[in-house]
This record gives sequence, C-alpha cells and structure tokens, in this order.
Amino acid sequence: MEQQEYAVGLDIGTTKIVAMIGRKNEYGKLEILGVGRSKSLGVHRGVVNNITQTITSIQQAVSQAEAVSGIKIKGVTVGIAGQHIRSLQHSDYITRGDSEVVINQDDIAKLCNQVFKLVMLPGEEIIHVLPQEYKIDGQSDVKEPVGMYGGRLEANFHVVVGQVASIRNIYRCVKSADLDLKKITLEPLASADAVLSQEEKEAGVALIDIGGGTTDLAIFKDGIIRHTAVIPQGGNIITQDIKEGCSIIEKQAELLKTKFGSAWPGENKENEIVSIPGLRGREPKEITLKNLSKIIHARVIEILETVFVEIKNYGHDEPKKQLIAGVVLTGGGSQLKHIKQLAEYVTGMPSRIGYPNEHLAGDSDTESTSPLFATAVGLVMKGLEDQFEEEVEEEVVETAATEVEENVEEMQEEEERPSVSEEIKKKGIFDSWATKFKEFLDKAE
Repeated sequence: MEQQEYAVGLDIGTTKIVAMIGRKNEYGKLEILGVGRSKSLGVHRGVVNNITQTITSIQQAVSQAEAVSGIKIKGVTVGIAGQHIRSLQHSDYITRGDSEVVINQDDIAKLCNQVFKLVMLPGEEIIHVLPQEYKIDGQSDVKEPVGMYGGRLEANFHVVVGQVASIRNIYRCVKSADLDLKKITLEPLASADAVLSQEEKEAGVALIDIGGGTTDLAIFKDGIIRHTAVIPQGGNIITQDIKEGCSIIEKQAELLKTKFGSAWPGENKENEIVSIPGLRGREPKEITLKNLSKIIHARVIEILETVFVEIKNYGHDEPKKQLIAGVVLTGGGSQLKHIKQLAEYVTGMPSRIGYPNEHLAGDSDTESTSPLFATAVGLVMKGLEDQFEEEVEEEVVETAATEVEENVEEMQEEEERPSVSEEIKKKGIFDSWATKFKEFLDKAE
C-alpha cells in the first residue's frame, strides 16, 4: 500500500502512547488498519521529561501497529499538549495589489504567514494560526473570502502558542524513533475533529478531553474554533489522591479507580467495602466505596471547575456566545462512572460522552471507538486531510505547469508559422508576377 493511501497518528500522552494507522474507505469514512499502544514512561503532564524512555515507548507502539496492519510506518502526525500551551486572539490584514482580481488561496496563505511572523515571548513559537471571520474592504462577517473582489483582506485569528523546547523535544523523540514528523497538531483540535459533529460546532460546544496528565479544552461556536486551553490536571492526579488517601500503592489505586470508582458519592452505601491484599504478608486493607468516591468526587469537581472558569473566560454567559450543545466529555477520564452527571451539575449545561465513531467506518472494532482513542483518531484524520490538500496543490501546480508549457509551444509554433501579413505579402507578389507573366504571353501572341 502506498504512503499516500493512509495516514498515521501518534498520540504521545502522559499515560499511554498510541500509534494508529487509518485510511479513507470508498464511502469517505475512516477505516482503522492497525493500533499500537505502549505505556508512556517519559512524559509528565503532557510534556516530555525523559527522551530515551519516550523514544522506546514510541518504538513499541509503532512496531505493534506495524505488526497488526502489515504496513511500514514512515511519516506521522503528532499531537501536542501540556501546560506550556496558550492561545490568543489577533487580527491582521493585507492590502492586495490588484483589487480587480478575485481573492484566492494564495492571498489567505499570505495573510496567515504574516501572522506566523508575530513576535512571541522568548522561548515561544506559534503552533497554529486559525482564521475565524474575515473582513473585505470593511465588510465584516465574511465566512469564505475566496472568489470575492476586494483590496483589503482582514481577519481575526485564533493563535496557539507553545514552548520551543517542548516542541523540539517531541520532534527529537519522533526523529530518533526513525519516523518522519509530518505535522504537529494541538491535541484538543484533533479530539474535536474525531468526536464532534458539524451541528454541535455550529450550535456552540465545549469539548473536554480528560487525559492522564492534562485536561484539554476546545470551544467551538458558529463552526469556528473560539478558545483552547490545556489544564495540567487529569486522571493521574485522581489516582495519586486515592493512593495517598487510602495508603495503598499506585497500581492498586488505578485498579480501584477504574473498577469501583465513581464521581458521585451519593450512590454508594456505607456497607460497600472492597478488600485490598496487603504487601508482603501484611494485613489486607478494607476501603469503603463511599470514601473512595468522596476522594474522586473532590478532585473531579476541582478539574471541572477549572475548565468552567476557562469556559466563562470565553464569554459563555453572553447570549451571542452561548454554547447551546453544552459539553462533550472524551478521553480516558470520561469513562469514570457518573462524570457526565457531575459535569452537568458543575457547568449547568447538557453533556454527553464523546465517542470517536462520528467519522469511523461501521465495522470498526470497539477498541478504536473508545473515548481513550479520540485524539489518535483525530490525528489520523488530520494526516489524511493534509495529504489530500497536498495532492490538490500538486494537481494545481501540475495543471498550471502544463498550461504554461502549452502556451510556450503555441507561441513557438506561431513564431515558426508565417504571419498573416507575410502570407498576404507573398500572395501579393505571386499575383503580380502571374499578371506580368500573363501580359508577357499575350504580347508573345
């Protein structure tokens, strides 16, 4: 299978690293060809803190995905998160040389590239420049400027910024694992692509991706990204709380959380008890499920309240900015029992759990449709989208090159062919010679 046909998403998370291979089927749906996952050992709160361990984990996940799919992985689309990510609003404009020519993709690319040159704080660089609304010659709320006339093209941008060092570390890990990094994408944007429908993005929705080390937020309204944030708290901090609150080891705390954990303490009765074997012959520990859910509840409330502050910062209280579709929870943390009800309680908005099956082919296995893999699915979709754009660009360039060649050939042919005036001249000479010859013959008679 050619590299063009499929794309690979690499989700470098705090808890796990996932390599996913996918392609578009004949119905335009995403078909997952192979998934590989490994325990992430060198990442803390979304940021690489041990290069060697991260490289090993990436190689494990990639070789697993290769074994399942039978495809050799070369290029990957990688997700980035971490507390160093911040976003800002910016507006910029370009003055076009010829307003008689319609606006095309080159003008938009020129405007976006201008934003990329913005001066950032030391040690920061721009990851994404996402255009929102455009303005043409002062006319606002233009959704799609391509094909319109105008001299001044203006736009509001959502700019995502990250630390140069963190981006370079990810780049180094991927390169050292013998992979080609095609593109770095902000993880909440990838997750949003995988689990949100276009209607939700239009109506207004907040996507909360609760991972191991970070909770990512992406807010959409009128089909446009409005706000992004990465909060450095996730499922791992809940596990830490259980570990300390119940005086048990991390492995047991994680098992307790996933098997018996609930974000709502009200449903557990006082007499529900789980027994945990003691270490090396020590007495087993007895933990009430009510206490366990109280510990989980306190931390989940804190995470959701931090997220809600970000939603308020976006301006959710304003009637124009209201998020009608409410909240969508995804990521591994969204599998915690009763978290949906708790999200509704904290935010006062309707909520649902986001499964990445919106764009997946019908026969996908249950593993790839789990919220755990939302980011990986989104990264594969981004990779396929970029490939498609590259192919379209190549076609445009090829067509343009062919047209230029044809024009050049035509010009050369025209140069070689005698011009009309020359033909008339020749015709005139021949006619006058024929007349003279006729006169000569007449005289000869």
